Amino acid sequence: MVGEPVRWGILATGGIAAAFTADLVDLPDAEVVAVASRSPESARAFAERFGIPRAYGGWGALAEDGDVDVVYVATPHSAHRAAAGMCLEAGRNVLCEKAFTLNAREAGELVALARERGSFLMEAMWMYCNPLVRRLAGLVRDGVIGEVRTVQADFGLAGPFPPSHRLRDPLQGGGALLDLGVYPVSFAQLLLGEPADVTARAVLSDEGVDLQTAALLSWESGALASVHCSVVGGTATSASVTGSQGRIDIPSGFFFPDHFVLHRDGREPETFRADPSAGPRNSLKHEALEVMRALRAGETESPLVPLEGSLAVMRTLDAIRDRVGVRYPGESSQDENEPVATPA
Repeated sequence: MVGEPVRWGILATGGIAAAFTADLVDLPDAEVVAVASRSPESARAFAERFGIPRAYGGWGALAEDGDVDVVYVATPHSAHRAAAGMCLEAGRNVLCEKAFTLNAREAGELVALARERGSFLMEAMWMYCNPLVRRLAGLVRDGVIGEVRTVQADFGLAGPFPPSHRLRDPLQGGGALLDLGVYPVSFAQLLLGEPADVTARAVLSDEGVDLQTAALLSWESGALASVHCSVVGGTATSASVTGSQGRIDIPSGFFFPDHFVLHRDGREPETFRADPSAGPRNSLKHEALEVMRALRAGETESPLVPLEGSLAVMRTLDAIRDRVGVRYPGESSQDENEPVATPA
């Protein structure tokens, strides 16, 4: 694959698929060769919009397309296990949107399948691939603010969303946590790893999904993280990391920041800004570039978005859902695969 374009297939045709494809077609070493949707009309319209040569009215045809190097799965997360699993079974490499799956059991099945087939698999946690987030994580890892004591992060949308919207549909894994809360949880675990204990509270909709959720994560080191998500109120989408010798603040858009501020004891605040040459701060190209780098290197997972990290995040999300009483259709008690046993 070295020296040749990486050939992409797009599975699903919704808003995130369009945003990713728009960034992908601007990369000179990427080629979008096929798109699939359960609706042939939707697939054809998407193909015409982006100049994609092949449009399939079903997932199976894309999974079996041997000219596709990697498939980007952009369905709602309730369908990730089926869609990504089909592609992996057919020998395709996969970049799968977040939340990685509906629960940790499904995520473990995908990881096991990818490892069995020797295929590349990565969760599309674009925040982890963002250059400025990587810079922040590097500063924390290097001990610039000392030992991490607390992490705070929030992500809320004002709505309102009607009961028919996917964010409130239990059949589509609706609720604030899996769609938005995955970001604050992933941010905390990027810096601290998997928590030892989880407590949580939520406000549930009549459909039984969470409208807003707050969780407190704790680690054996004594570190704490406060995370919040909502589909009934727009938040600042801010984040802060406090250590024993300083603090880093992201005032807004913590998962695709344009700057953050480092505060160190006895020093003037230092502002780190995104490189303008890297393109728009909401660009999804960085995760695409990481996938293509890994494929060309013969890697089956990315060190930026490791599979064990994605599994750990899913376990935390499962634990939060268990605490607040959200269970999706078809789930059983066996799906409550969580990092701790102590209830809130």
